Amino acid sequence: MRVISGTARNKPLLAVEGMDTRPTIDRVKEGVFSSIQFIVPGANVLDLFSGTGQMGIECLSRGASFGVFVDKAPKAIDVTTKNLKSCGLFDKCRVVNMDSKDFLRTSKDKFDLVFLDPPYNMGILDEILPNVCEVLSDNGIIIAESELGYKPQEISGLKVVKQYKYGKVLVTKFQKEL
Repeated sequence: MRVISGTARNKPLLAVEGMDTRPTIDRVKEGVFSSIQFIVPGANVLDLFSGTGQMGIECLSRGASFGVFVDKAPKAIDVTTKNLKSCGLFDKCRVVNMDSKDFLRTSKDKFDLVFLDPPYNMGILDEILPNVCEVLSDNGIIIAESELGYKPQEISGLKVVKQYKYGKVLVTKFQKEL
């Protein structure tokens, strides 16, 4: 696992030990970033369920203004912090050890780009999307990873722009409607 592009290009990233996190594979990451490349520079980014932090780190490396990394697992927070420091990006972010629902309920920030990669097959994505929509800036984008076969529920003010299939992973791109 590595940073693909930008100021931290080719920097290796640590993984969280065990099976509790599922890092995004490079092929998926490359596909995602080719679809959002013009949104990233100057963006405020939220990496919810951050795991290793690799999606938010990729954004910061490519010129995002600021990133917030949220995970409830202390091991993930430790790895994210180490990855941000090794990439020289720690001064452009905030790392939060908190449950995603609690973070969204208390956050006053607005984000241009949000990454969601919650545990699969638990209904978390549909449960949390309305709350994510509340912290999304006008015309903001959500990139959500899920299992194949995921069918997003309709959420007022949020539309599905596109879905991409990568092996057993489905990536859904949402946009906030004005």
